Amino acid sequence: MTSAPSHEAEFDYIIVGAGSAGCVLANRLSASGRHSVLLLEAGPKDRNIWIHVPLGYGKLFKSKTVNWMYQTEPEPGLDGRSIFQPRGKTLGGSSSINGLLYVRGQHEDYDRWRQLGNTGWGFDDVLPYFKKAEDQQRGGDDYHGAGGPLPVSDTRHPDPLSDAFIAAAVETGLPFNPDFNGATQEGVGLFQTTTRRGRRASTAVAYLRPALRRGGVRVETAALAQRILFEGRRAIGVEYKQHGVTHAVHARREVLVCSGAFNSPQLLQLSGVGPAELLKQHGINVVMDAPGVGHDLQDHMQVRMVMRCAQKITLNDIVNHPLRKTIMALRYAAFRTGPLTIAAGTAGAFFKTDPRLATPDIQIHFLPFSTDKMGEALHSYSGFSASICQLRPESRGSLRIKSADASVPPEIRINYLATETDRTANVEGLKMLRAMLHAPALKPFVVDEVEPGLQLTSDADLLAYCRQRGSTIYHPTSTCRMGNDAMAVVDQRLRVRGIDGLRVIDGSIMPDLVSGNTNAPIIMIAEKASEMILQDAR
Repeated sequence: MTSAPSHEAEFDYIIVGAGSAGCVLANRLSASGRHSVLLLEAGPKDRNIWIHVPLGYGKLFKSKTVNWMYQTEPEPGLDGRSIFQPRGKTLGGSSSINGLLYVRGQHEDYDRWRQLGNTGWGFDDVLPYFKKAEDQQRGGDDYHGAGGPLPVSDTRHPDPLSDAFIAAAVETGLPFNPDFNGATQEGVGLFQTTTRRGRRASTAVAYLRPALRRGGVRVETAALAQRILFEGRRAIGVEYKQHGVTHAVHARREVLVCSGAFNSPQLLQLSGVGPAELLKQHGINVVMDAPGVGHDLQDHMQVRMVMRCAQKITLNDIVNHPLRKTIMALRYAAFRTGPLTIAAGTAGAFFKTDPRLATPDIQIHFLPFSTDKMGEALHSYSGFSASICQLRPESRGSLRIKSADASVPPEIRINYLATETDRTANVEGLKMLRAMLHAPALKPFVVDEVEPGLQLTSDADLLAYCRQRGSTIYHPTSTCRMGNDAMAVVDQRLRVRGIDGLRVIDGSIMPDLVSGNTNAPIIMIAEKASEMILQDAR
């Protein structure tokens, strides 16, 4: 049963998805007090204690209450394995379950967006929005902002393994870089994180909570959007299901889809905006044939190396020792310091696999612990790990609905390692990471290489290892790509092309994947979009 529209069911803006982008929009669009905002979130409130503890992301990988827990279709390039794709399903979205790293990508990424015809999206255009969002612990400068909603902080857990990794990378020829988000990205150093005083600062914490205290925003959790409502080719509202009851709400100004690289194209397709043949196959009335919706899916793949440590200083040793584990918990409770503040990477590096490249094409995430898979038990032995991530993969995939039922997960195909460039970059990246992990500075800490193991030396061996062990590093984008060509879904103001009153605002609009982690750029996109929306409302 669908509830009848009423005065109370009308808002100026309806935002679908309270994630990294949706919470930013809810804050900015309601700030003046002139606009009413409804924020719909399919998941629950962000009350799970592990959301707010930085290392808690490991507890949330397999938590169905706050995680969509998607799986890809069998991946031909990864020996036919289906790859787990965690996505946040709670207030804050993936910013509530992610690895907390604040990495914007390279200046050239955004200049490339502009060169693809996206006026207003070059690095000089987007830098002010990165700065507007940021509350940089080190203070503001040419590249950083201070006083914004989003705290960006240095590590609160000095770690000898991370320091040794940095020294080892310098020994192999990388420069030390104290700021991956500054003048240049190349080099090795410590990551900064979206935390404040040892607690996670999701967009729900940083943006939504202040907006709720101020007023003008209504939040509905456990509200799964079923479809966007249209009059002709104008979006006029959203139908959503909550606790078994279907409701219809209407937007006086715009519907803003902020559901992420998987759920945004899924919702458009369920609503009749997508490839016509796919929609007809599922009995959905075609509002507009938009073949680009769900096209061009991109993701970063990671391949990890695991080392056995010669000293009992890893997180494995703490977690597997009852007394040390208790001390860790007490230290965090009292001081908000220690291993529980570790993000999904303590130290990192960016480098080129080919000197002819203009910018780095590989990112390393270093961690003072080891496990077979993220979210599973740490190894019983002393271990640490590091992964490579190819920054600009050529491989492209797709997202397509499997049903007209919004609760049915979509078909996700990423096509990892589909091109020679991608295969070569991963093999060369592994070789260079191996050189770092066996450099003199790390020798006092290394017993042996557990994975892939020194017996694997040829390019063919290393590529086979990539196929056997490669997985996502959780950065899907580009399924509602911004551009001017026939396959582009949104224009430069993030309006769905050919539809009035409808925008998509999240990582799905990226014309190309950025050379870094995706959370900071998604927040920037929402900051810029909120300004454009308010300009267009005048």
